[in-house]
Amino acid sequence: MPSDLTPLLAVDSPLDDARRALVNDLFAREQRLMDALPTDDPRDAKRRKRVELTRTEIAGQPQAVRDTLAAGREPSRRAAKELATAGLKRIVMTGCGDSLAVMIAARQLFEDLIGIPCEPIQALDFAYYASATLGPDALVITLSSSGTTTRTVEAALIAKAQGARTLALSNTPGSALMVESDHGLPVLAERKGWPTQASTAALAMLLQFGLDLAATMGRHPERVERLQADLDAMPDRMAALTEACEGTVADLARRAASRSIFLFAGGGPSFATALFGAAKVKECSPDHAIAIPLEEFHHYNSQKSGDPLWLIAPDGPSVARARDTAFEGTRWGGEVIAVVTEGEVALDAHAGTVLRLPAVPEPLSVLLTSVPVQLFAYHLAMAKFAAADAAEA
Repeated sequence: MPSDLTPLLAVDSPLDDARRALVNDLFAREQRLMDALPTDDPRDAKRRKRVELTRTEIAGQPQAVRDTLAAGREPSRRAAKELATAGLKRIVMTGCGDSLAVMIAARQLFEDLIGIPCEPIQALDFAYYASATLGPDALVITLSSSGTTTRTVEAALIAKAQGARTLALSNTPGSALMVESDHGLPVLAERKGWPTQASTAALAMLLQFGLDLAATMGRHPERVERLQADLDAMPDRMAALTEACEGTVADLARRAASRSIFLFAGGGPSFATALFGAAKVKECSPDHAIAIPLEEFHHYNSQKSGDPLWLIAPDGPSVARARDTAFEGTRWGGEVIAVVTEGEVALDAHAGTVLRLPAVPEPLSVLLTSVPVQLFAYHLAMAKFAAADAAEA
């Protein structure tokens, strides 16, 4: 097996022969999938089909969240019961792409309720650079929709080889990730379009596990009860928000269709929404999109004249800095679209558009704030397809 593919195939790898063979097979599969990806041709039919399927999956994500929570509740409780007595001192949350964003979104709830350090980290960085200090007091949580994302499976394998506990989330029962992990939680979602419900349903499942772990450990029972009620209500809130905001978001997308770079910023869990928004624009359209941590926006001239900036700022500690960001973005001549909690007016004077979302606890807020950025990416792509078709006619 070629060791130049990954350090985990080198002679000093802690993996046994069977798991080395698994990693090698995953690399070969990944190469085949890369060859089948859509292009950035403005009228690429393969990309258009995935964009169209994405809209269907956005509409279906409230039901995907319901189904996932229902199917995953017992596996989550079983895993929580075992892990609550494991003497955990550290949780590592790892994945790639949207899966990493899910981990960033979940961190606040885990740390607030369970009270131990939780570190979201990209799967390659974890597997190749940051796994040496693992032991039985660490839990490594992984997420891959297919269950075969090479770097994520590598992360799970190296975690087990180092003696850590492992928990996987995946849409694919029987996949390598689920089989190789100590515990598995199901995600009941479609991913024929670009990932939307596969990410939000996975986030809901991970948040549910966090609540179950905190409850089993006897941590903050009143807060856990309140958050559980809010999580159970989230599918209905997501459905209502999709209907309420789509017209406004579609208008924003049509007005922005001539632009070629899009910015998304947020702090804390809202940086996950920024990552989701940038990823959906890059997947759905042939354009550039960048997710910027809220504070980092201020350390460079991040926004240029005319650039659209989605500023994600639900109720929480970062609202004041988001106000500064909206001020700076407008001063630089950019267009600022602020996503805030209903009743919040701090950004009104500095944002061209303000979308107000229902009030929910900040640790759950990404389930709502992700909806408008998903819809924006879809409508932006369809507007660009329409422009390309008109130019070709």
